[in-house]
Amino acid sequence: MADAAELPERLRHVYWIGGGTGAGKSTIARRLADRHGWRLYATDGTMRDHAGRTTPEEAPFLHEFLAMDMDERWVNRSPEVMLETFHWFRGEGFDLIVEDLLRLPREPCVVVEGFRLLPHLVQPLLAEPEHAVWLLPTPDFRQAAFRSRSAPEGRFVWRTSDPARAESNLAERDAMFTRRLREETGRLGLRTVQVGTAMTEDDLDGRVTRAFGL
Repeated sequence: MADAAELPERLRHVYWIGGGTGAGKSTIARRLADRHGWRLYATDGTMRDHAGRTTPEEAPFLHEFLAMDMDERWVNRSPEVMLETFHWFRGEGFDLIVEDLLRLPREPCVVVEGFRLLPHLVQPLLAEPEHAVWLLPTPDFRQAAFRSRSAPEGRFVWRTSDPARAESNLAERDAMFTRRLREETGRLGLRTVQVGTAMTEDDLDGRVTRAFGL
């Protein structure tokens, strides 16, 4: 990988959309990419590849998670433990995101989206602070987004022995993650957009577009 001091300039063409789960990151990133002719890099789509590119020494939380069954992951642990030990929330594999981006041409611009974009990891890569924004969903918005994605029986929690408890644990973990993002972006002076149920997709698109100074 390039020297850390060189990374902001080499990634100047990248726009970053992080945030809590179910905040509309992928939708807005896709709209921006389509409108401006940008390349879209969705970090969710790279998780399997990145997991295969790590060793237990490089990503211990990831490999511990992979060894668990569904109940161990989502039912038997508290939301607090789930938050503190979830590998992507710990930043494991973030260096692989950066490696992927450095391999891409500098034209056109790239919009990167996903919950893996932790503020303290992205901030040192920014040549221009306005090239990053975090979407912070309210609990009502996040629940509405999840309900709209698929039928309940299609969600992975139904592969556990107690889907209701798994869903509750996951919702609380994600709420705590969003609160952590809010605190971290505030401390670092990074841009955020709160996403509520009264906000339309066009509203959110406009807010992110203005945050990026486009």
